[in-house]
Amino acid sequence: MDRDFKYIMQDTGCIYLGSRFRYEELLEEELLAFKLKTIIYRYILKEVDASATLESHFYYMAREDFSYKTYCELKAKVKVSIPVQKKSLTGRVKSSYQDRVYTLKDFAALDPAGKRQLGLMVREIIISKLGLLTFTV
Repeated sequence: MDRDFKYIMQDTGCIYLGSRFRYEELLEEELLAFKLKTIIYRYILKEVDASATLESHFYYMAREDFSYKTYCELKAKVKVSIPVQKKSLTGRVKSSYQDRVYTLKDFAALDPAGKRQLGLMVREIIISKLGLLTFTV
């Protein structure tokens, strides 16, 4: 199950990182861009432990953190799953999950208690290639 959310994909505009990656695993990945590895090593790991997952880091990230400011410069977004209840025509209630993409500013504005109350689960971190290009190391 854990391997389902450990992936690196990219298209012409973004890099998609599975949320279950630990930072130490990301630094060892061959598919990850060298510049992003350098940013993680120089800026993110100054305040976050290397054994932390992306999921837990983003879940508890505050606007005052330096890593928050770093990810804002990278124009990061967070893809989450939210549990929803749907009623059918017969009146039965069906549970399912709906995916939403939050900007980092909107996601960090929610406190951890509010995230738990909503049942948010971090699935993916989306980093803009343009943000990565304009970031000066």
